[in-house]
Amino acid sequence: MKKLLVLASVALALTGMASADIQAPPGSTYTSTRKLGRALGNILYGFMEIPEQIVRKTDDYGRKAGWSYGAVDGGHRALRRLGYGFYELFTFTCPTYRGTFKPPYERCGTDNRIEMNPHDGLSEFPPDLGFEVYYRHSRTQRY
Repeated sequence: MKKLLVLASVALALTGMASADIQAPPGSTYTSTRKLGRALGNILYGFMEIPEQIVRKTDDYGRKAGWSYGAVDGGHRALRRLGYGFYELFTFTCPTYRGTFKPPYERCGTDNRIEMNPHDGLSEFPPDLGFEVYYRHSRTQRY
């Protein structure tokens, strides 16, 4: 009976260890290579903020505001991206933002999400070139 009890407790201990939840630390996805990629992305594609903001401001406020306010705001955001890009390029080996490699941009509201508010703050990477396609717009026909 003692052997059975010892065997059951060992089996229970092994199954408890096997189902342990091992998680990565919170900042493990932000590394120096991601910081370097973010820097190069901001330097090379930061200018895409100009047409992006023109389109956003046109949708929100109309064409005149889009081509005036959107162009000025996009130029300002493009220059901010360029500055952040060169800053992160020269410091990509150092954890500069609170001892981590996270982006030093403004946070969205009071929560601690990394995704930035695209209306007020910068996102981690610049906007994409071209159009976003989520749906297929053509049908295929089979005979």
